[in-house]
Amino acid sequence: MLLRLSIPPSNEAQRHLITSGRKSVIAEPTYGGQLQDLAVPGFAAEGRITVTYEEEAIDLPGGYKVSLRKPTYQIDDLAHGPLHRDAMLSPRVAPPMIGLGLLEAIAEKDILAKADPEDSDGDGISGKANRVWSSVEDQLVLGRFGWKAGQPSLAEQNAGAMSGDIGISNPIRPEPWGDCTTKQTKCRSAPHGTEGNPEKLEATAQIMDLILFYTRTLAVPERRNVDSPQVLRGKELFYASGCISCHTPKFATRRDYETEALAGQLIWPYTDLLLHDMGEGLADHRPEGRATGREWRTPPLWGIGLTKTVNGHTQFLHDGRARNLTEAILWHGGEAKKSRDTFAKMPAEDRNYLLAFLNSL
Repeated sequence: MLLRLSIPPSNEAQRHLITSGRKSVIAEPTYGGQLQDLAVPGFAAEGRITVTYEEEAIDLPGGYKVSLRKPTYQIDDLAHGPLHRDAMLSPRVAPPMIGLGLLEAIAEKDILAKADPEDSDGDGISGKANRVWSSVEDQLVLGRFGWKAGQPSLAEQNAGAMSGDIGISNPIRPEPWGDCTTKQTKCRSAPHGTEGNPEKLEATAQIMDLILFYTRTLAVPERRNVDSPQVLRGKELFYASGCISCHTPKFATRRDYETEALAGQLIWPYTDLLLHDMGEGLADHRPEGRATGREWRTPPLWGIGLTKTVNGHTQFLHDGRARNLTEAILWHGGEAKKSRDTFAKMPAEDRNYLLAFLNSL
């Protein structure tokens, strides 16, 4: 998990960057876009993150009790002085990397066809597209990656992670000091890994192309127990509860997608890649592009049943607060509250059927 940092725009130039879409956020002026709680030898970490939880008990039908944990985040041992007085913090757990090329291969028009920002059909669901600046295309484009759909493409997502997470310069993000700000002079003036490289980059175009190929083609696992009566009943309940209003079951990928093996496929990601108001309980109060502090991109559900097998845990949502799928569903609010309440009122047997379906994905 990492901690995103930003501040509200405080002058006309910053407000123009946000309103024009050229910037999705204004980075915290001392610590940058994310807190670096690790450092290479000879440097101090920017700070230390402390997480505390407050438990809230919920009773479900059938005598089943659930406790939801609400996190509070604190930064200690700041290495370069205090944070900006208006600093906004947002924890982020890295989402699964499976099927990303397939999501990129969905035609923009097919995603936008499901958007209803004004809820014109009155169903309480108002999916909204994020529009973010692409430095590659030099224009605003549809955002589809990241917890708030803040990245326009896998190439730019990869470049941002290489720079922001580990300070590796690359063709899209050529600055060799990564996320270090002008106030971190030791970091800015330190030796970097560009010596003797004709491209003056630590990760060359060839390296980034190889990473892009990997991130595009990491496969989605095959479903399990698809003919199980319990799974089929759970699927019925998932659909009837309105979950598919946001977790759109299927799309077709474009036939002209540049990675030919991913083109022209019918896929089942269970996401609309749009932003939805998820209520105050999950709000981070940190806008990103057109996403408000209460809005999140619908995460894909494919592969979710293998989380324990692959990652060794069953922690979900953007900050890992949910310790299992039941808790994750019960945290849903805002546009998803009706579906959440339907799940919470189900008999224990039906809840287990629905969970069996999710675990089959």
